[in-house]
Amino acid sequence: MKIRQIILSGIVILASVVTGNAQVTSTDSVSLAPLNAINNVLQGYASRNISLGAYAQIDYNQPLAANEYSIGKMDVHRFVMFMGYQFNDKTQFVTEVEFEHVSEVYVEQAFLNYSFDPRLNFRAGLLLIPMGIINEYHEPTTYYGVERPNLEGNLIPTTWREIGAGFSGSFPSSSLRYQVYLVNGFSGYGASGATFRGSDAFRKGRQKAAESYISSPNLSMKIDYYGIPGLKVGLSGYTGKSQSVLFKGLRKDDEMASYRADSSVVHITMMGLDARYQNKGIVARAQLISAIIGNTDQYNAFSGTDLGSQMMGYYVEAGYDVFHLVNRQMQHKCVPFIRYERYDTHQGVAGSLTENLAYDRTDITLGVNYFLTPGAVLKGDYQVFSNQSSPVKAKQLNFGVGIWF
Repeated sequence: MKIRQIILSGIVILASVVTGNAQVTSTDSVSLAPLNAINNVLQGYASRNISLGAYAQIDYNQPLAANEYSIGKMDVHRFVMFMGYQFNDKTQFVTEVEFEHVSEVYVEQAFLNYSFDPRLNFRAGLLLIPMGIINEYHEPTTYYGVERPNLEGNLIPTTWREIGAGFSGSFPSSSLRYQVYLVNGFSGYGASGATFRGSDAFRKGRQKAAESYISSPNLSMKIDYYGIPGLKVGLSGYTGKSQSVLFKGLRKDDEMASYRADSSVVHITMMGLDARYQNKGIVARAQLISAIIGNTDQYNAFSGTDLGSQMMGYYVEAGYDVFHLVNRQMQHKCVPFIRYERYDTHQGVAGSLTENLAYDRTDITLGVNYFLTPGAVLKGDYQVFSNQSSPVKAKQLNFGVGIWF
């Protein structure tokens, strides 16, 4: 999409919000005809229940090599506009529209929420899959480092969202929060063929609500416990089959075609455990993700790919706000941190597939986040990437700006 089209899209989105989110709130006093969004404003009926927000991430990534020249990359990685509307005390609609790399436009969230009770909320629309930490809390002011952890991109994969419906709620007396949704699954085999592969697992299979198709629903759920001051622990799960276009128009009595379609599908079971801790100046995070994928031997043989049958990854991260030692009331924060990641998308393989040791990766990130205010951060870090197939380590220096409001 051209830059001019992106700018025009943003203007249209802002205009629709400013003019009342295109909601009909009354009728014309003479004709009794429904008012459109513009007349809502001109005649004084515009709603005041609209919320606006945004977040943005601007990066500079510089690979470092001893014996060759390296070209850095500077990128407006993402700019995301948030819009929400509260119809009444029980009914809300929220959405996020993302402009990525200045050339791509996506809808990141768009769902209707109805609250029966704090313990029971119904949601329907484009939902974030509640897996891990970053997939739900991915604003650049909420994580350390210029880039999101690589485990989050290659295994989970962030930002992971699909269309579906389900329930969420919290039980304050028990310090528990839950989410459970039925959603469409990954596109494992689309119009252009297979999408899954060993290097980044399911990332290319995300449908992102772009004319998504479904051949069987998948289940996503998470429980968070926050009963210990400063600590939040989450347990998440996801299970179901990938989706395949080969089932479209398939006759149930066509055994050969049915076998072919079945070979284009895998069964995914993913579990996650995460923890976040903050006390005084100390901040720490940890996350573990494990996935078992069924039918990969048939899938790889049919599609010619190298999807693993088992995957595992984890990271641990710790930092400390050095300004906490000087003045605990300061709005500025300076947090040096270190993160260690280990993730393997070929922890297990099936059939005749040989394990690729290059997919067993270790990343170390050492950096600092300087918060000018809670919604604005300057970042810098140094990263070392290695894998089990090569003694050579890749190195990279990153700087970035993050905002959220």
